[in-house]
Amino acid sequence: MQLTSPAFEDGAPIPEVYGYTAANVNPPLRIEDVPAEAASLALVVDDPDAREPAGQVWDHWVVWNVDPATTEIPRAWDATDAVEGQNDYGEPGYGGPNPPDREHTYRFRCYALSEELDLPAGATTDDLESAMDGVVLAKAELAGTYAP
Repeated sequence: MQLTSPAFEDGAPIPEVYGYTAANVNPPLRIEDVPAEAASLALVVDDPDAREPAGQVWDHWVVWNVDPATTEIPRAWDATDAVEGQNDYGEPGYGGPNPPDREHTYRFRCYALSEELDLPAGATTDDLESAMDGVVLAKAELAGTYAP
């Protein structure tokens, strides 16, 4: 499985417009080579570099029960056909990069799952990870950097 974006290359800077204090919309994503047996997809966007300033990996977007036939997530996606959790800004949906101290690396991870998940809207990444235990068929990751 592969996860890419037409907005930035893997390991490259994420355009400023996708930041929390800018337009605060998700970048477009492309998903390829999803296993045929997948029943749903999940997306997690986080910032592991936030451990030092925030004391934790900062969750920016948590989405599950995405149709496994999805090949593109458009810019500023309205995830009405999926379920969104709560990010660490305390909000539902996407919360863009906003590093307080220096350039951070953000991970966009996509999971192909063997079943849909029975999680309520507003669940956290921890809830999602627990629900995904034992049902992940494949995983893809895209990383981008963002500086204050």
